[in-house]
Parts: sequence; structure tokens; C-alpha cells
Amino acid sequence: MKVTVDFEECLKDSPRFRAALEEVEGDVTELELKLDKLVKLCIAMIDTGKAFCTANKQFMNGIRDLAQYSCKDVLVETSLTKFSDTLQEMINYHNILFDQTQRSIKAQLQTFVKEDIRKFKDAKKQFEKVSEEKENALVKNAQVQRNKQHEVEEATNILTATRKCFRHIALDYVLQINVLQSKRRAEILKSMLSFMYAHLAFFHQGYDLFSELEPYMKDLGAQLDQLAVDAAKEKRDMEQKHSTIQQKDYSSDDTKLEYNVDAANGIVMEGYLFKRASNAFKTWNRRWFSIQNNQLVYQKKFKDNPTVVVEDLRLCTVKHCEDIERRFCFEVVSPTKSCMLQADSEKLRQAWIKAVQTSIATAYREKGDESEKQEKKSSPSAGSLEPGSETKEKLLKGESALQRVQCIPGNAACCDCGLADPRWASINLGITLCIECSGIHRSLGVHFSKVRSLTLDSWEPELLKLMCELGNDVINRIYEAKLEKVGVKKPQHGSQRQEKEAYIRAKYVERKFVEKQPASVSLPESGTKGLPQSKEEKRHSGPEKSLLAGEQGVAPSSKVWGRKAVAVSSDEARRESLFCPDELDSLFSYFDTSSKLRSSNDSGIQQSVDDSREHLASTISANSLYEPEGDKQEPSVFCDSKQPSPGLQLYRAAFEKNLPDMAEALAHGAEVNWVNLEENKATPLIQAVRGGSLVTCEFLLQNGANVNIRDMKGRGPLHHATVLGHTGQVCLFLKRGANQHATDEDGKDPLSIAVEAANADIVTLLRLARMNEEMRESEGLYGQPGQYSTNNHTEMQYRKCIQEFISLQLDS
Repeated sequence: MKVTVDFEECLKDSPRFRAALEEVEGDVTELELKLDKLVKLCIAMIDTGKAFCTANKQFMNGIRDLAQYSCKDVLVETSLTKFSDTLQEMINYHNILFDQTQRSIKAQLQTFVKEDIRKFKDAKKQFEKVSEEKENALVKNAQVQRNKQHEVEEATNILTATRKCFRHIALDYVLQINVLQSKRRAEILKSMLSFMYAHLAFFHQGYDLFSELEPYMKDLGAQLDQLAVDAAKEKRDMEQKHSTIQQKDYSSDDTKLEYNVDAANGIVMEGYLFKRASNAFKTWNRRWFSIQNNQLVYQKKFKDNPTVVVEDLRLCTVKHCEDIERRFCFEVVSPTKSCMLQADSEKLRQAWIKAVQTSIATAYREKGDESEKQEKKSSPSAGSLEPGSETKEKLLKGESALQRVQCIPGNAACCDCGLADPRWASINLGITLCIECSGIHRSLGVHFSKVRSLTLDSWEPELLKLMCELGNDVINRIYEAKLEKVGVKKPQHGSQRQEKEAYIRAKYVERKFVEKQPASVSLPESGTKGLPQSKEEKRHSGPEKSLLAGEQGVAPSSKVWGRKAVAVSSDEARRESLFCPDELDSLFSYFDTSSKLRSSNDSGIQQSVDDSREHLASTISANSLYEPEGDKQEPSVFCDSKQPSPGLQLYRAAFEKNLPDMAEALAHGAEVNWVNLEENKATPLIQAVRGGSLVTCEFLLQNGANVNIRDMKGRGPLHHATVLGHTGQVCLFLKRGANQHATDEDGKDPLSIAVEAANADIVTLLRLARMNEEMRESEGLYGQPGQYSTNNHTEMQYRKCIQEFISLQLDS
């Protein structure tokens, strides 16, 4: 250790010692000033840093508030949250740095100044005091006279004691000086080193923190570049759309109003209407009206709860109003009140009236579907299932259309792009589609593809069976047979819409990927010769027995039908009903969709129909859910040495109930209404009737088959279905607009054939349909637009026929 003041010089109390003391004392005084200043600056720095951290924390809280505000934008919310968390960590690191600075600089240096320098000052005071006392003792000792021995001894003793005390205190003072000079260096360096290590730790923590954040920041930067490109593209698209819309004529709001029964949000139609108040002043107010959830509602502001005008659209009717001064008015009438509304134009008024009427019909259909589902759940069938028939078992369990269709192989993914869980279907092709591909299919036209929702639309039983008979795997084997050969890559669900649209058009419209057929038999536009009739048709083609009352005696088991009596043999009376639940659904769906029972006067009719449906559905066994196989012909009847023409292939497959072969024939260009000249000009639809399959008929009808084309004997599909006793097919053809008044070469219409065959089910079905036509004609003659009026006599006949139909089914 270097000695600042020599101890030997201290004992001598030489001028060098005094000069050294003076220099040291001045240095310590200046050191004290410097240290005090440094401590004050440190305190100011810490206070400023804490203020910075407070401001930084407020800024970070602002970022978090912005992140919460941007909760709908995942990218912005995630980024701002990460950044705010990082800044919060940096604030914590700053606080740690300031705490360490306070401990290393402020506290440590203040301790050095207060303790060590204060000891130096105290030692200095004692040294100065004893030094003064020593000087006084020396002066007094020098002034004592020789002759005064007593004073000489006293002065000598005081001087000796003073010198001894001086040496002791001077040595202590010198020691304190030397220790202070040595310690100040260590204290200063120690405090500064601690301060620098605190900074080192702070920057290391910050570096590590931002190193972890750096990959995310780089990814975000790349996304920002793409966002900038997308923003520029969107800006161009919006400018183009702005320019296109600006060129259109929007002088009227008529073009903006459309209604959609299958809207995903449940809103069929919405728009502004004037509503006449029910107060004494009859004021008119403009309100925002909408049709949703089978209700008519309106609201003044978007945030207001909608006010319900009509609770249930099934209980209301809509009509024009021409007897008031205002134009374009119409009235919605319910059992409890009426609401007068006014549109902005005649076109808008017609659109609203049509939307309300369509919603009324939809409400009836949806309520009917719900009741049918409840019936199936509450009254399970008692029949046994066929072994190994999983699809039938699922049908009996009452699964949704989506579940039934998606369980078919290949249907769990879109037929054209492979997207999982498709919710749409093409009913004439028998495939499932995603929402984007379904939109492309709609653009092809219904003659190529008929699109329906698996979740939003109601599904008839025959359509569900049709979907279960085909499926994506079957259709793709036909329409994508040459896909690998031509080298075309099938689009994926992430492909561009233009790519998908081109592929779908090439697949279904141009049929580029369908395998070409080999050379077909060179026959005229006809099929094979000698195609035998089915056993049922042979049985009905013999001598016909008239069973009308008055021509023969009425048997005891005869049933009265309106004004005629039909005699039924005891065997026929005991036979089971030909209706199965699916056919029964088709029967009543026909009346539900065509008769449009809307007024309160028809509630009894509708109730009778519902009661009959409920009772009959509960009494029919599960085995009748599936159509009988019928009498199939031997395949050898259709064997040729060469590939038949597409039309002949369709004709044969229709009889054999082979839907995949029928789909393949249509893909090869078969005409759906192909005529077999050598088989009495029979069509594939007539062959499907002979084959006994309702699903085959449905497939042909969905693909454009004409239900009224007749053969050489003047018999159409409805005639043949009646002759063969296929009740479900009769119902299907009536539903699709078959002419039940057409007569064959013998002058017989389907009703006459059914009466002569004593087929009670078909007689009932045809008579109900005929009465329904009379009711519709009566409505057209006597009813007002938007209202329903019924001839009383026709209504009584309709009720009586429904009741007799119920009685016949209960007796059988």
C-alpha cells in the first residue's frame, strides 16, 4: 500500500509533514464535493428513469388497449399483444437497473462519504487541537526563567505530556489519512463496477428478449409485404367495382331487393316499407322490415329488438290493397290483427307479396318435416332389418340428410375438389359438393346439375335413396375415367375458382374425361326385340272386369268412394296396404306443396290429412320402407355381342334398376327420352316403371325425363304404374305433373284402370289428386289474388274422400 503521509515525518512534525497534511486535506475536501455531486446526479438519473418507465408503461397500456380493440383482426391482435408483453419485460428490466444503480452508486458512495470522510474530519480536528496545545506548551516552556525551578519543572512536565499526546494523535491522524486514501479508490471502483455490471445484465436481458422475438418480427415483415401487395390489389378491385357500379342506373331501389328462401342467415327478404300505425291518426312510418324464422318483423334502428308483426306466417295471408289513396300498398292479415304496408314501387310490392307467400309455403313444409321426424322417433318400426344392410338401418334411425348421404363411399369429401365435410349436393348427378363447387354447378344450368343443400333444404325420401344409390366414387369412375390419360390435374380445395370452374365445365358439360364407348350395334333408333312384360303387366293385360256399381252386383266387401262403389274381393280386402312410409311422405308432400292450404277455413282439411298421415305411418312395418325387388328379367334378354348404343344402355339399365349404368349412359350422351321403336316406343322411364324401382324413375325425372311421353298404346308412365300397382311411382308422377286425364288406345285413363283393378290405394290417390285440381281451379276462378277461396261442395267431397281413405287403410 502506498503511504501518502510518512509516519516518521509525523513524529518529526517537519515542514514536509505539514505540507503533506495540507495537500491531503485539500484533496479530501475536493473528493467530498465530487462524491456529493455524483450521488445527487445519480438520484436525479434514477428519478428520471422511473418517470421514463412510468411513461413507457402508459404507452405499453395504450398498445394493449389497441390490441383488445383489434380483437376481430387476429394478426393485429396477436402482434400487438406480443409487442406489449416484450415492452413490459423491458420496463421490468429498467426498474431492476435503477434499483441496482441506487444500491451501487447512491447508497455505497453516500456511506463512504458519511462514514470514512467524517472519521477523517474528526481526526483532523483532534490533530489540530493537540497541535495547538503542543505549540502553547513549547512557548510556555521556553519562557520559564532559570531561577524559578518550580515553574521549570511544571513547564517541562506539561511539554512532555503534550508531546506524548501529540505523537499519539498525530500517528492516528496519519493512519486515518493513509487508510482513507487507499479505501476511496476501492469504494469508487467497486460502486462503478457494480453499476456497469447492472447495465451489462440489462442489455443482455434485452438482447435475449428481442432475439426470441426476432423470428416473429421477420415473419410479420414478410406478411406486411404481402399485405401491401394485397392492399394494392384490393384497391384496384374496389376502384374497378366503384367504376362499374357508378355506371349502373340506381335511380330506383327495385334492383336491390331479392328474396332467398334458403338464405344461410335465415332472413328471406328485408328492406324498407312504410307501415300504417294502428292509432287514431293512422300515421305512416318508414321501418326496416324482414322475413325471418317464419315471422314478419320490423325495427327502427339496428340495435333495437325487432318488433314481431306476425308470429307464425302459416296463420296469415297477404293481399293487394287498392281501396286506399296511397299507391303500392298491401296488407298482411293474421287471425288477431292486420298490418297495412306500402312499398316504394309496384315491382317492390310484388316482390314482397311473393316473398311472403313463398315463406308461408316454406313454413308449412318445414313444420311438416319436423312432425314427420317426431313421428319416426316416437313410433319406431317393428319390422326386422335385412341382414348386412347398414344404409337401411341408418334410414330407420332417422338420421339427417347430411349424415345419410355422407356415409356413402367417397361422399365425405367434395366430388370435384376434395374438401372435407361437403354440405351441398347435385341431385341429378348424385354427388356431394362444397359450397364453392356448388356455386359453379349452379352456373352450369339445371340441365347439367341441380344443386341442393344437405342442411338447409328439405329432402324427399326418393331423393335420399337416389343419393345413396350413386355417390362420388361411382360418378368419378365415370366422369374421370380418362383423367390420367389426358394429363389433366384435378384441382384441390385451395385452387383458384377459375381453375375449378374450367375443370368442372370440362368434366360435366364437355365430358372430356369420359371413356369413349367402342363401336355400338348398328340398329335403327330402337332397342332389342321381344322384351317380355313383367308378371304384373301380364296379369293386368287380360280380360278386364268392370267393378263399377250398376254393372255387376256389389260384393259385401265393397267400399263407397264418393258417388261410385268399388267392389273388392275378400282376398284384396285382406291384403296389406301398398304404401310404405317413404311413399306416404311423397303422397302428402304432393298435397302440401300443391294445394297451399292457407286460410283458416282449410284447417279441418289439413288436420285430417295430418291425422291420416300420423296413423298410417305408425301402422306400417319397417319392411315396407324399402321397395320390392319386383320380377327382374334374366340378363340374357339384353345380351348383345357388341356394345349397345347409349340410349339402349339407358333403356336396359332402367329396367335392371342399375343407376351406375344409367349414369354412365347419360355421360356417353344418351337421350333421356330415347324411344325404343321395336318395343312399342317405350321410353327408359316406362322401363323403370316396369322394373319396379321408384328411385330409378326419380333419377330419370331429375335428369329431364318427360313424364307424359306415351308408347304406341297411348300409355304413359302413369298408366303403366297404375297397371302394375306401383303406388309410390303413381304418387311420384303426379307430383311431377303427370296428366292423369290422358287416355290410352282403349279410352281408359289411370283412374279407370285403378278402379277396374280394385287397387284402393291408387284409386284414393288419383281421386284426391283430381279433387285437388278442382280446388285449385275453383281458387283461380273465384279467389282474389293472395287469398284462398274454396267451393263448398268440392271441399265437402275432399273431406269425405280423405276420411274414406283413412277408413280403408284402417280396415286393411
